[in-house]
Amino acid sequence: MNILEKKYLYFAALLCFSQCSLAQTDKNRIDFETYNPPSTLVVPEHVVTRAKFPFIDVHNHQNNMASQNLGSLLLEMDKLNMKVMVNLSGRGGTYLASAVKHVAEATPNRLVLFTNLSFDGVGEEGWIQKAVRQLEDDVKAGAKGLKIFKSLGFSIKDKAGKVVAVDDARLDPIWQKCAQLGIPVLIHTADPKQFWDSPDANNERWLELLTQPGRNRSASNGFSWEQLIQQQHNLVKKHAKTTFIIAHFGWYANDLDHLGKLLDTYPNFNVEFGAIIAELGRQPRRAKQFFEKYQDRILFGKDSWIPAEYSTYFRVLETEDEYFPYHKKYHAYWKMYGLGLSDQVLKKVYYKNALRIIPGLDKSQFPE
Repeated sequence: MNILEKKYLYFAALLCFSQCSLAQTDKNRIDFETYNPPSTLVVPEHVVTRAKFPFIDVHNHQNNMASQNLGSLLLEMDKLNMKVMVNLSGRGGTYLASAVKHVAEATPNRLVLFTNLSFDGVGEEGWIQKAVRQLEDDVKAGAKGLKIFKSLGFSIKDKAGKVVAVDDARLDPIWQKCAQLGIPVLIHTADPKQFWDSPDANNERWLELLTQPGRNRSASNGFSWEQLIQQQHNLVKKHAKTTFIIAHFGWYANDLDHLGKLLDTYPNFNVEFGAIIAELGRQPRRAKQFFEKYQDRILFGKDSWIPAEYSTYFRVLETEDEYFPYHKKYHAYWKMYGLGLSDQVLKKVYYKNALRIIPGLDKSQFPE
C-alpha cells in the first residue's frame, strides 16, 4: 500500500467517524419549539377557564357571521362567561345587513358588529362622499362602530399608486362622521416594532419571524414603524371628538410608561390588549400599576377566536399565579405571572368601559 492509499484510508475513516458522531448528535438534538420541559417549581396554580365576571370581547373576528351556526358560537361564549362578542369583520354594505339580520334571529343582545370601509379609489372624485354615506347606512343597519385594519398605512394606495397614510387629510370626513354618529373607531396600525428589526439572535421575536416569515417588515415596503405609529397619534390628536380604541395596546405594551404618556395626552385614546397579554404577564407589578391608574381606558380584547386561549388572559388578569406558560411558544417563549387585579378594575376592563364607549349594548346582562 503506497502513501497515497494510506492517506485516502485515513481520511475516509476520519470522515466516517465525523459523520457517525454528527448523526449521533443530530439524534439527540431538539429544537427550541420541542424543548418545553415541565416546570419543577412548586407554587399555587389557579387555571381559570371561565372569567370571574361576565365580559365583553371588543376584538374578535368571525368571518361568516351572515351564515354560520350562531347557536354553537353562543354556547362557546357561555363557557367563557363572554356575554357580548364584538365582531370587527362586519365588512359593510349588504353583507353587514345580512349578518345583522342573522344575528338578530339568534340572539337580541350578545353579538355586535363593527363595519369596515373599502378604501379602493381614495383620491377619486366623489370617493369620500360615497364612503361617508356607506358608513351612515351601515350604522343605520346596526353597526356599532368602525374597524380600521392595518392595511391602512401598509398597502392601501390612492388613485396615483401612493400608499395612503393613516392620517391622510382626505380621510378626515370619515373620522368626523364617526364623532357625529357617536361610534368608536377601533384601529390597528402597524405591527410589533421587532418585525421591522433584523430577524436574528438579538431580536426577541426571532422565533416568530422564523416560523412566520411573512411578518417580517421593511421600511422599503412603505412607511417605517415610527412613521406609522406617529401617523396614528396624529390622527387621534387631530380628531379629538372621535373616540378611538387602539388595538394591541398600540404596540407599547412593552413600554407602559410611554403608553401612559399617550393616555395622559389624548383623552379620546383608549386601548385593548388583544394578542399582547404575554407582554403584561411578564411584568406583573408594573402592569398592575398601569391597570389601576388607567382602569377607565382599558378594554378586553383577544383578537383570534380560539376559546382555549382565553384561559391565559383570565389567569394573567385575575390570579397571582407565578411562572405559567403562554399558549403559543413562538409568540412568547417566556413564562407568565398573574396581575391579581381587584374586582373594581376587573369589572371596568371586562365590561364597564365597553358599555360606556360602544353605543347600544344591553347593560342588563351585567352586574350593577
